[in-house]
Amino acid sequence: MFGRKRSGPIIKVQPIGMHWDTEDPFVFVSHHRDDYPQGNAQQAPPLAEIGGRSLGRDYKEVFGFRMYHGKVVPGFPLHAHWGYETITLSEKGFIDHFDSLGNQGRYGYGDMQWISAGSLYVHNEMYPLAFSDKRNPNDITQIMLNLPLKDKGSEPDVKTIWSENIPVHQSDGCTVKIITGRFMEMESLPPNNISWASDKNNHVRILRIRLDPDAKISLPSIPADINRNLYLTEGNEIMINKESFESPKRFKLVSDEVTIVNGKAESILWLLEGRPIKEKMSSFGPIILDTDKNVREALNVIRKEELSRWSWGLVDRTQPKDTGRFFRDRDGKEELPPSGSK
Repeated sequence: MFGRKRSGPIIKVQPIGMHWDTEDPFVFVSHHRDDYPQGNAQQAPPLAEIGGRSLGRDYKEVFGFRMYHGKVVPGFPLHAHWGYETITLSEKGFIDHFDSLGNQGRYGYGDMQWISAGSLYVHNEMYPLAFSDKRNPNDITQIMLNLPLKDKGSEPDVKTIWSENIPVHQSDGCTVKIITGRFMEMESLPPNNISWASDKNNHVRILRIRLDPDAKISLPSIPADINRNLYLTEGNEIMINKESFESPKRFKLVSDEVTIVNGKAESILWLLEGRPIKEKMSSFGPIILDTDKNVREALNVIRKEELSRWSWGLVDRTQPKDTGRFFRDRDGKEELPPSGSK
């Protein structure tokens, strides 16, 4: 819950953990940071470090990491999405991806995946411990963006955006990755066509901001009806309007220009902005649709069809060891990052 009502550029402040609360048009955010050990031949942790865990639902950090829903390799085996988008940025670590459309790939180390699941979409996303000669830390942020009712039921769309193609603004100790939207005359690659972010009038902006010690950044003013939230995930402290805050925190900010001054350690912040969709919807688990009735019907469809739509055999499938970064669609067309497959 947010704290007390405030005055000035900060409307409210809230502590955050692995999962961040958001505002319309966003649904929620998951931020995974784990220090995985060296991988074995299965790209999995050693048995000695996963014994005694509640494998299949392991969210307790032990030995510096979690297995999440993975039982061999950490990550998220076969599961459904329906009615919203998922924007995943892996700053560190690889993600192995297979889906019900016939797509597959491996991305990471600054790459991004954008999934628009207007209708039933099934995939897995595993965190392979690809390196056997060193540890395998990860830093993965997954942002859920809602879809308007007119786009519920649209065909799913998936694309990978390589780190080399994500615009980055740098100045005076400030590095800003522009995930979507514009910042300082730089603009992101276009989102998927059905995305709420595809219409520039919706002012959807997602930025990952890194501040060196004592650096500062000014967020420009935006229209008054845009929801603006800032998340401090790493660093000792920042100052907003001469008030000091320690991480991790969420700030609901005003639409006027806001200046953030960093403290004595490097800080990481995320900015999420967007015009709210303002439509009444119903949700449960992996589904966001218009009514409770349609959500219940969709749950039944998932129970009946989830496995029949899966052509990959294992529900926690990974790419072979030593695989580089790539994306391959159902027709076999392959995309590699500009720098090559690694």
